[in-house]
Amino acid sequence: MDTLLHPSTSSMAKRPCPSSAENPMLPSFFSQMDNLLLSFLSLSDSSPPVSLDLSFDRLLESAPSDADQSLLIDRAHNLGSLLLRAANRSARKRASLHNSIAWALPPDLTIKVFSMLDSQSLCYAAATCSMFNKCAMDPLCYANIDLTTVVPKVNNAVVSTMIQRAGKSFRSLKLGIVPGPTSSPGSCQPLVYSIRNSVDVSSFSWNDKKTRQGKESSILTRSCLYPLSGDNGAAGLHLYNIERMDNASLCVALAACPSLLDLEIVGLHVELRQTLMSVSSNCHLIERLFFESSKTGRDDSLKSPTCVDLVNNCPNISYLSLRGFKLHDYKVRILVKGFRKLKYADFSTSYSISGTFLRNLGSGFGGNLLEVLILRDCMHLKEVEVARFLTAVLAGDFKFLRYLDISNREGLASEGDWYQRSYNSSIIPLKQVLEVRPNICLLAEFPSEGCYIDIDHMFDSDVNSEISLPSQLSSHTSDGSLLMSSSESSYNSDQGSGNEEYQVSGFVIYEESSDEVDFLVV
Repeated sequence: MDTLLHPSTSSMAKRPCPSSAENPMLPSFFSQMDNLLLSFLSLSDSSPPVSLDLSFDRLLESAPSDADQSLLIDRAHNLGSLLLRAANRSARKRASLHNSIAWALPPDLTIKVFSMLDSQSLCYAAATCSMFNKCAMDPLCYANIDLTTVVPKVNNAVVSTMIQRAGKSFRSLKLGIVPGPTSSPGSCQPLVYSIRNSVDVSSFSWNDKKTRQGKESSILTRSCLYPLSGDNGAAGLHLYNIERMDNASLCVALAACPSLLDLEIVGLHVELRQTLMSVSSNCHLIERLFFESSKTGRDDSLKSPTCVDLVNNCPNISYLSLRGFKLHDYKVRILVKGFRKLKYADFSTSYSISGTFLRNLGSGFGGNLLEVLILRDCMHLKEVEVARFLTAVLAGDFKFLRYLDISNREGLASEGDWYQRSYNSSIIPLKQVLEVRPNICLLAEFPSEGCYIDIDHMFDSDVNSEISLPSQLSSHTSDGSLLMSSSESSYNSDQGSGNEEYQVSGFVIYEESSDEVDFLVV
């Protein structure tokens, strides 16, 4: 096959082009052929189509035998095919010449423009004409590959082809199923605060249920990231709802990306602890980490040593988002206090955060550079901890804070009883903060009384079912005004959020329950 595609000089010598010096009859032959073809093509203008049909019928009738008639028909077919092929080739050549003259940009600028297109638009441009196709094959056009789709239609071969075309120019890959924008009550709306490196696709509701047909027809397998091995490591990797991706395959992909700066994982059936261990071991330059669980509140795998390793091995993280995991306060504190450059922290829908990690967070190193803090729908978040945090803000801590979201669709938890929900707290200095720090966008949106859902009961009722707790975000005014209810409600006592106590002055690693099993990356 290789010899057919790339014949060597030893196996197949090039046939020399005939020259007029070798054969003096060639000019005369070409002239006769040109005149004959010109006369033949002139028939379409001077004679009606029926005359050509009648003439061909007379030629067939004059043939001495049936075999001669069949041969004449075959020759007509071949001649027509050759003429059609020559006409198409000449038309493409003329069109390409016309486009090169009419197109205002030189090839290098055209490639630059094409490199800014998404992958689907780039393919459309490549199919337009041969000039665009040639420009679209440049490796720079595939530096940032975006193969996200609303419905499954990308397979492993497409991913491999795109990465191979990029070669050493490869920079980032977006891959997977991205649900379409939604305005339903349970959707995650985009952040009103604008910050560098904000979530590009925050307008999508990641945990919205896709149809079973869409899940079952996924054609991306766990080996879809294998082309990343070798010299094709990515600086940016965004993976969305790849049904068949597992821990081992993701860890292999991360190991192939030592220069990774931006990692975004949404809806993958992978474990938080193993993923962070792999990031800590292989991606020491990472600056942005966004990880949203596929099953909100179920993943309790993260351990304190993993948090410490991540802090020590990845000191450049300035953007951290761990959404939908069961995170305890002392682990969150290790992360927030440990990352000295952290500006963006999002722990939305974390099931066990009570807010004790906020104590003395603005003092010393780590935490004092926060610009964005999002604790939306953290079911155990206590109003007293929020009050202490905002009191620290009033006292002058967190000078860079510009955005704070403590909204909760079930209200904040009271100090002594988790089931006692607060919808209009009098101890939280909301108005005072807005007066003293008018530049802060403060969201504290709570529902009316009577819409409480027993989360523990819902989890226990169907352990094996896929349950997501999407955050509900009410519309807010552009000046950051608060939407709060004026009623409260009481519920049965809670057994606690599951948080262990810690010393606020520094990191303390506590012994975790013996029933937690340590999983090592294979």
